[in-house]
Amino acid sequence: MNGRGEVVHIGCYTADSGGRGTGIVAARRDPASGGLTLLGTVAETAAPSFLARHPTLPVLYAVNELPAGAVGAWRVGVDGDLTPLGSRPTGGAEPCHLAVLPDGGHLVAANYGGGSVTVFPLDPRGVPGERSDLVVHEGHGADPERQGQAHAHMVSPDPGRGPLFAVDLGTDSVYRYDLDAASGRLVPRAPRVRTPAGAGPRHLARHPDGRRCYLVGELDATVTGYELTADGSLHQRSRVDASGRPGHVQPSEIAVRPDGLFLYVANRGVGTIAVFDLRGEQPELVSEVDTGGEWPRHFALIGEHLYVADERADMVRVFRVDPATAAPVAVGEPVPVPSPTCVLA
Repeated sequence: MNGRGEVVHIGCYTADSGGRGTGIVAARRDPASGGLTLLGTVAETAAPSFLARHPTLPVLYAVNELPAGAVGAWRVGVDGDLTPLGSRPTGGAEPCHLAVLPDGGHLVAANYGGGSVTVFPLDPRGVPGERSDLVVHEGHGADPERQGQAHAHMVSPDPGRGPLFAVDLGTDSVYRYDLDAASGRLVPRAPRVRTPAGAGPRHLARHPDGRRCYLVGELDATVTGYELTADGSLHQRSRVDASGRPGHVQPSEIAVRPDGLFLYVANRGVGTIAVFDLRGEQPELVSEVDTGGEWPRHFALIGEHLYVADERADMVRVFRVDPATAAPVAVGEPVPVPSPTCVLA
């Protein structure tokens, strides 16, 4: 960061994965207006569909969502430029999500095609070493087309000392793991949490109070609310539709506003961002706005603004979040980015 604004990075699909992007794109963000000024492609890498940052070091990580999956690491310069630090195979096909544990010691990735979770130790510079574990999920779900096998879709470390959650679309499950820091191995915490059959859980959002989380179902278009207990258990407390619009709804990203009052869900197919009030017994849909495209794959809440990556419309759309209603209000013109899949502050 510097006085000229903040730099954000945008992941994408490239030709290797049927997309039109060329790699990781940087853009300068004006915190006042929310506007983005594109700085160009700063890392030419294949299918960097999801990005993450190290919690204390200027290091960015990206998956390579390919049949022979990999993760890469780059050092981030003050103007958003990226210097490669290394790459490692994930041991599974099509990694689609990754996260760094809060202590900065390990990187964890979800292999969608492989139905597995991979762990990499990180050295003092944030560079990933040889993988220390690969856990393969077994089983299938109710949908024969989408759930014929396990499909790990997200890894969510606990900000405190609770277990790591691994969300698996293919088995309708949230797996819980403790990471043994010394060995870098994942220790299962039984039993796994089973969602309603055919839900196809995709992403999970933790509430800042540490006592709640919300799980979006890609296949049944729902948002399920859970209570988190001290021992890392999940107890279902609510279940609502992800969208109030008619038509085919395929939710993607989900996030709780930092103040914990509202929940945001991106809905592909109908092309909306749905806003839920979290102050009642269950999430209440209070607003749903069009994104200007039909396939909002990911979004990021940054300050007073919301940035929506529409994969098929080749754009990032900027919204200002209304402080009174929490509804997103479009700002300016869409920012042209080929096949964007992730926005990272």
